[in-house]
Amino acid sequence: MSALPLFHRADRPADLLIQGAYVLDPRAGLDEPHDVLIRGGHIAELGPPGSLQAGADTEIVEAVGKHLFPGFVDPHVHLRTPGQEYKEDIETGTAAAAAGGFCAVIAMPNTDPVVDEAAILGSLTDTARRQARVPVGFLASITRGLKGQELTEMAELRDAGALGFTDDGRPVVSAGVLRKALQYQRLCGGVIALHEEDPELSRDGAMHEGAVSARLGIAGIPSLSESTMVARDAALAVYEGARVHFQHLSCVESIEALAHAKQAGANVSAEVCPHHLTLTDDMVRTLDSRFKMNPPLRAESDRRALVDALAGAVIDCVATDHAPHAGHEKEVPFEEAPMGTIGLETAFASLYTELVLTGELELDTVIHRMTNGAALYGLPIPRVAPGRLANLCLVDLEARFEVGAGGYVSRSANCCFHGRMLQGSVLMTVATGTVAHRARTLAEAPPSGDHLTIR
Repeated sequence: MSALPLFHRADRPADLLIQGAYVLDPRAGLDEPHDVLIRGGHIAELGPPGSLQAGADTEIVEAVGKHLFPGFVDPHVHLRTPGQEYKEDIETGTAAAAAGGFCAVIAMPNTDPVVDEAAILGSLTDTARRQARVPVGFLASITRGLKGQELTEMAELRDAGALGFTDDGRPVVSAGVLRKALQYQRLCGGVIALHEEDPELSRDGAMHEGAVSARLGIAGIPSLSESTMVARDAALAVYEGARVHFQHLSCVESIEALAHAKQAGANVSAEVCPHHLTLTDDMVRTLDSRFKMNPPLRAESDRRALVDALAGAVIDCVATDHAPHAGHEKEVPFEEAPMGTIGLETAFASLYTELVLTGELELDTVIHRMTNGAALYGLPIPRVAPGRLANLCLVDLEARFEVGAGGYVSRSANCCFHGRMLQGSVLMTVATGTVAHRARTLAEAPPSGDHLTIR
């Protein structure tokens, strides 16, 4: 396969002059105010504030006091198409992504039916070409039906557009089956992404196994369930010389296993979710099912270790694991509710509020890790640089908002940050050279060079 594809609908390329925004792009070495001129969807020019001129058909956005970042890339979302569109679909999920500043997302295959055949993947890519507000990449399943027994036709799926393979939602329990998948992956390319969990250890657990679960009388999921699988599969990756990505790590022991694998030369990477970086199992005391996810929220010591690992690049990127569920599915007793939280619309604001403003992470680190998901799948990393296709997000770092107060762009509302006051509102997202999102207060200016002031 000559290219690693992303799929999206064709919209009008943007002609914009963003004036005076504070541009922060750690890869480009940008950390100061600039004018940014976008012409025909591409970044045409950067200059000091007030130095660039707009053409007659260019929309001018006065953005003094606002921040402009490269657009974020989420390597782990659930768009629920096909089969569960009552929770989310490609259009609503990518609209939610754009509202969160994401210029691309990668969707998981645990749908109904599972994305385990080229025909199913082809139908998905066709739908994305019609509906996706931002580009979408797709992973196919490692095993047929996510059953962990028979491998899919990985080469055929790669040719049909799969960026890689995962049984996300379920682990590949058999080491023998996973070894064969890694051998197959070496031949056909792509990334093997792994949901790490030993079902014999997690069993019927509904939250982190610890003092809180004991106090609540809820069956727990020990961190050992995750970390032992990370260690096993890292060893397989080293032995087979395969490319492996660990999904949504949540505990100290997994970080230790990951660091050991990297030191041993394994071609491995890992992601962490905003909820695991900012929340702990103490939240489950409320028995609010929005705090039920897999892997579960863990202890404060785990949370701190995850933050340190992200800061030190032991963990490579941030992923939301955006997992929509309908209201009636979550509005049941905690132990009966499905696992998962939505997170596309709150990812940046939650990290900025809970980690940057508190001094736990630097803002440029957050920007780097929220764009680094592209590199893991061999995709171009968004950059604020002349000649590059415009993939940008404009953010008001001073704006505070109550999560969910105005509803969600996502079709679902099961957000673990619901009701929280967060800071850092996405005002505009440009994805693949088109305006994919505008805040409700940001109406489009007429294409006459008139100014649009963001307040």
